[in-house]
Amino acid sequence: MQNVGAENTEYRDRRALRLIVSPEAEAADIDATFAVLPYPPIRDFVIEADVAGMPVSAETTARGFVGIAFHIAEDRSSFEAIYLRPTNGRAEDQVRRNRAIQYISHPDYPWHRLRTEDPGQFESYVDLEPGRWTRMKIVVEGARASLFVNGAKQPNLIVSNLKLGERSGRVGLWVGPGSIAHFSNVVIKPIPARSKPHELTKDSEPTSATAR
Repeated sequence: MQNVGAENTEYRDRRALRLIVSPEAEAADIDATFAVLPYPPIRDFVIEADVAGMPVSAETTARGFVGIAFHIAEDRSSFEAIYLRPTNGRAEDQVRRNRAIQYISHPDYPWHRLRTEDPGQFESYVDLEPGRWTRMKIVVEGARASLFVNGAKQPNLIVSNLKLGERSGRVGLWVGPGSIAHFSNVVIKPIPARSKPHELTKDSEPTSATAR
């Protein structure tokens, strides 16, 4: 665990893992708040998960931040993440709606730097409701990541230039400040390396890591 508290629980009629940011991390206002999955470092992969995020209380400005962290360094000093802001999904303000999805790269590219330097490039709209189960599917291949929400056939967000480049790392479940996040039905599948010209490879069974 990295700056989070975790608890196995029942949420909306299913077994789930609940994450909440630790008080120390809340006070420090840091992004490295995740639970690392029991899966070895990986570069190219697909991860799918049911997620549900909501603010801790109605008085907070938090958005119910919930998502997936990847390319996590062994010392936890750097990682990338794609996450949701569920309270933005049906906001009356169109600008907020356009920021329902977010990509970040820790430590050099937090959301506010990306928004300032490349407005709209690392954020996108998707219909969301706080506290409801939402299916996330993230495909990471090379320096590109694509997010598909609730079975969408086309990506809801494309990041074609991951800030950490083409590298391997751990994968984790991410929660943001002032938010409660639930996760269920998490599955990771590696993407086989592309064959070089004239190189023959043997077929192999895909492997997966599942957390329920």
